[in-house]
Amino acid sequence: MDKFRVELLNATVNPQQLIWLAMHQDYSEGFVWDSREKVPDETKAGELVIKHLLSGNKGHYGPLEHPQIVLNVGFFPHSMMQQIRTHRHISMDVQSFRYSGRRIMDVVEGKRNIEEVFYLRPVGSYTNRQGKKYDYTEEQRQEDLNWCLEACKRYKQRIDQGMAEEHARGIIPFDARQHFVLSGNLRSLMHLLDLRWKKDAQLEAQKFCELLFEHFQNWTPEIANWYLENRAKKARLSP
Repeated sequence: MDKFRVELLNATVNPQQLIWLAMHQDYSEGFVWDSREKVPDETKAGELVIKHLLSGNKGHYGPLEHPQIVLNVGFFPHSMMQQIRTHRHISMDVQSFRYSGRRIMDVVEGKRNIEEVFYLRPVGSYTNRQGKKYDYTEEQRQEDLNWCLEACKRYKQRIDQGMAEEHARGIIPFDARQHFVLSGNLRSLMHLLDLRWKKDAQLEAQKFCELLFEHFQNWTPEIANWYLENRAKKARLSP
């Protein structure tokens, strides 16, 4: 998991002020653009958004849909990407093995470490969602790494024989690492955290949410801190 990355590509500047403006227009007699110079500073705007929209579970999340954030997510397994991609109100562009299979060949040629291309969970004790406990041993993990290497060799063999990448990718292990670009608004970000930061969420999805929350906190600190205290990891109905 030490390879997992979530990096900021772009984000709305002063997002809490923008939310405040949207909120303010809901009940203002005037045209809020005309009073934009009187908007509270970013910190105060965040505090007012919490007071008037979020505290007491008022559930009025519409103004949170205006600020946008774009993130580059890297080195997560295919299975985690699939979980994230099921969510509404986010956009994703995902690295395709139809066009980017060179890294699999690099494993066979010794140019890349196999764990840079495929993900296996660390050795340790685990519990499945039904409560069954099991151990994943060093011996088992090495056997699985060997299996990944053999699959890479078969992939290279088929490519060398002229098979298309979109065909050959079907024989590689399921949890190849994939990079993707994710964008959404503040409401969809909270929705994602609500559903994937739960204690029974996929382990790798929980790690993704930890990294995602760091950007949430840097971007909208007042709202993020409210979220941490009131919603994080509590499996509440997502907004």
